[in-house]
Amino acid sequence: MARIPHVLDRFGRPVQRSVLTREVAAATFGGVRSPISGTPADGLNPVRLANILRAADRGDPVQYLELAEVIEERDPHYLGVLGTRRRSVSQIDITVDAASDAPQDVKIADMVRDWLKRDELTDEIFDMLDAIGKGYSFTEIIWDTSSGQWEPQRLEWRDPRWFRFAHHDLATPMKIDENGQDVPLDPFKFIFTTIKAKSGLALRSGLARVAAWGWMFKAYTQRDWAIFTQTYGQPLRLGKYGAGSSEKDRDTLFAAVANIAGDCAATIPEGMEIEFIEAKNVGSASGLYKERSDWLDQQISKAVLGQTATTDAVTGGLGSGKEHREVQEDIERADAKALSAILNRDLIRPWVDLEFGAQTRYPRLKIARPEAEDLKAAAEALGILVPLGLRVSMSEVRDKYGWSDPKPKDEILSVQPQTAPPGAGDGAMSDATGPESAVKYPFNTLGARAGVTAPQMAEAHPTGAPGEFDPVSVLTGRLEREARPAMGEMIGRIEAMLEAAQSFDEFRDMLLNGYPDLDASALASILANAMMAADLGGRALVAADDA
Repeated sequence: MARIPHVLDRFGRPVQRSVLTREVAAATFGGVRSPISGTPADGLNPVRLANILRAADRGDPVQYLELAEVIEERDPHYLGVLGTRRRSVSQIDITVDAASDAPQDVKIADMVRDWLKRDELTDEIFDMLDAIGKGYSFTEIIWDTSSGQWEPQRLEWRDPRWFRFAHHDLATPMKIDENGQDVPLDPFKFIFTTIKAKSGLALRSGLARVAAWGWMFKAYTQRDWAIFTQTYGQPLRLGKYGAGSSEKDRDTLFAAVANIAGDCAATIPEGMEIEFIEAKNVGSASGLYKERSDWLDQQISKAVLGQTATTDAVTGGLGSGKEHREVQEDIERADAKALSAILNRDLIRPWVDLEFGAQTRYPRLKIARPEAEDLKAAAEALGILVPLGLRVSMSEVRDKYGWSDPKPKDEILSVQPQTAPPGAGDGAMSDATGPESAVKYPFNTLGARAGVTAPQMAEAHPTGAPGEFDPVSVLTGRLEREARPAMGEMIGRIEAMLEAAQSFDEFRDMLLNGYPDLDASALASILANAMMAADLGGRALVAADDA
């Protein structure tokens, strides 16, 4: 039998190719893996239930598994809460983390991601979570090698009655072969799922063991309730006949009384009388049966979902409905983490080994709901930390907010430059640029020689009187206006550092980290232009004096 070289399962056994390419645990009518199930729930009583559970504890779980199946079919409440727990996990989106950023690891992770897009995966995970009720489940991996590749074609749920546990520890899973013998599971062929309600053997950790007792007692209650309803649900019919009535007349009256419940009609001779007598304690007695049944349902809700508020509309003493929902989410999160670990062990790693050979690192499949995050607080933190020198990837920030990377032709949002209010700074300068300012503030020869514009002339000497132009004032104001944006950013960051620092040493470290490669080119350019303008202004003044 051909073996795949250098590939071993988690028990250290070599993988056999011929076994992987065929189904090994399908149902066989009339064989050891029969799809026909027994009905141990019929006539169930406490003694019989105890014997069924003891047999399972000794390694013979067939009747226990059949009983667990019947309870799901006959108890609507148990079916509902168990289905809620299973579906809450099976519908969560699955993500895959690559082992590293290496091209090979990314390629492997992408392969798994593409396979996870299958529509059938939700139902397959739901079947795996059959382990929540029974304590364990088996899923056979049907491999596809049609194009020379190894890929899971489908995941088939297998009846747990067709499997056993090794007698020496009652923990090692075994398969029943065609001869009815217990043999080890075939390597890389099965996903063995265990979702434990308590610590211990998988045989004794299923919720069905708890539900079995509740269902049995509730079945007694339902039977008694049915008898009570049949007896007292309709009023008692009482027929009266006279002292001289014949036997035939009495038989006629009895037949009328007996049939009036079903037929709702009868005929009796004249002189005979039928009375309907209602029981006065029907309401209180029937309430007892209902309360007993509701109480048992609440216990099942607590066992399966950890609370009652989301299923029984009963808040109780554990807290509000919101807190009960949080309890259910805790259980959901635990189930998702347990199933993720099982799939990584029994599906992802074997698949990668078959397709690429044994790896030192493997991708990790993760079933989890995205954690809610305060995006407003994150934005405020970025506004504080980034000016302090924190380096943050733009793509990471976009992913956090769910924004896509902009395309080359997209219109990009950006910070708009702030404009000064009218009458201050550049606004005053812009107010003096209209036609009126050209008349009110004449542009003299000295200003033109100094390279000063008409608005700057107006700012230097509002009266416009010739011969009183002060180029030093003009250049000082120009330097202040043009250097303010470059200096403002630096001063703002330094002020933020100063407020956040606890000591001068920490402030010094912040400065060094915040300005490791300070770009002062903008400020240097402004200063150079100012020096050149000052030089030209001085030359213009000298030329004016010589003239």
